[in-house]
Amino acid sequence: LKEHKTTNELSSEFGVHPNQISQWKKELRDSASELFGPSKARIDPKILDKETAPLYEQIGRLKVELDWLKKKFSGLS
Repeated sequence: LKEHKTTNELSSEFGVHPNQISQWKKELRDSASELFGPSKARIDPKILDKETAPLYEQIGRLKVELDWLKKKFSGLS
């Protein structure tokens, strides 16, 4: 975007067609504010909680089970 090199120079340097570079530059210009603008949460916290809650429950159950097994089998050694 700074145009230190021409599109043709970039295309030969990176082995990409000049039209592809032009398309990438246009896409970047069109969406740069979304990419580099203020950070927005892309995942709704409510959805994240719904997805992670069962995982935390399972981790809790497995931890209790592991602690029980360690306690039960610690005396066998």
